[in-house]
Amino acid sequence: MNQELRAAVLLPSGARARIAGWKQGVELRHYVVYAAAALIFLLFVVFLRDDGFLTSSNLINIGRQSAPIAVMAVGMSFALASSEIDLSVGSVAALSSLVAAEVVGGHGFVAGTVAALAVGASIGLVNGFITVKVRIPSFLVTLGMLGIVSGIARNMNNLQSLPIRNDAFREVFGSGSVGPVSSLLVWTAVVGLLGHLALHQLRWGRHVLSVGSDRSAAKALGINADRVRISALVVSAAAASFAGVLLAGRLAIGRHDLGENLLLTVIAAVVIGGTNLFGGRASVAGAVAGSVVMAMLNNGLILMGLRVSDQLIARGVIIILAVSLSMREQKES
Repeated sequence: MNQELRAAVLLPSGARARIAGWKQGVELRHYVVYAAAALIFLLFVVFLRDDGFLTSSNLINIGRQSAPIAVMAVGMSFALASSEIDLSVGSVAALSSLVAAEVVGGHGFVAGTVAALAVGASIGLVNGFITVKVRIPSFLVTLGMLGIVSGIARNMNNLQSLPIRNDAFREVFGSGSVGPVSSLLVWTAVVGLLGHLALHQLRWGRHVLSVGSDRSAAKALGINADRVRISALVVSAAAASFAGVLLAGRLAIGRHDLGENLLLTVIAAVVIGGTNLFGGRASVAGAVAGSVVMAMLNNGLILMGLRVSDQLIARGVIIILAVSLSMREQKES
């Protein structure tokens, strides 16, 4: 007799019903972000029907705006799942856009992309090494790295934007399309699929969740927790650098502040998508869906005439609510 069957026999019917209801609630929790997306979409359709929200051009614009957010959110999911956090993703995206623009001009779009990704991965490696070996919380390490990288980006071209005139780069990472689908959405789907497979099909993904859930237990099972934590931060920074490439391709420039204001949006997208802020649980698909929710929310608030400050307030409220729900789940589990 297996454990679940033994529990069903020993427990009274009322307790079994409550446990079944609890399990059903846990399953429904994974679909909250999709229900929120549908609800927000319907609300904007009703209230902004005369402001162009439902036009094809606006919906395509929402998809393009969500692409870099989604890419960063996928990387952030692994950092949070390992019980770490990366606050430097916005500045990494900005610096990577400048690196891509600089290298693309002289060596082509492939070299520019590789250089940008190498910059992001290197920053993530430094973040991870200091966090693990020096034993400084990743919150503080990446907060400091945010300032360092932001300063480097500002000094790189004296606060001047770098134009990108390489047509191949712009086609592949920005203005191009595969049939009727924007290349930005294609890259979002590719990154989301790779992240989902890495989390659920690779041993490394299972190790990330194990380390984030209980680091001591993971070490007792023979998992190299330090290596997992470092690699999770490398993935987060590399994803941020690729988001910088997408931003550069879309706008055809590299700029010192490109993507710097996306940190709160990315964290909100990841948390409302079902990733536990305290580690041990992640949803890549939920992070992508949460990114669409945040892009749609920003778009709707702009069409409603709200200022940037009001949008920041809305994102802050969403983060607080999402973290509150995450803490409540942690206490109940």
